[in-house]
Amino acid sequence: MGTVRHNEAQSRYELETDHGLAIVVYRRQGDGLVFTHTEVPPADEGKGIGAEIVRAALDDTRKRGLKIVPACSFVVAFVRRHPQYDDARSQGA
Repeated sequence: MGTVRHNEAQSRYELETDHGLAIVVYRRQGDGLVFTHTEVPPADEGKGIGAEIVRAALDDTRKRGLKIVPACSFVVAFVRRHPQYDDARSQGA
């Protein structure tokens, strides 16, 4: 697989796959990024690509000093499985 890149102009993270572009879309809200949509090409579903791009997006968000706000069901489920990314819970909210 390729490298996840941050396309700030389109407010999303992208990963080129053999079957198209996987994306995680966000919107900036205060000191956080609200992750609103995750999409993986149908031929690539079930291969861990969604988890790979979400993990990279969340890691980059943290590196930039921003909070993670999951809104998309895939990101919500990912954060539930990986509580180290649960910014709301880790701050007692």
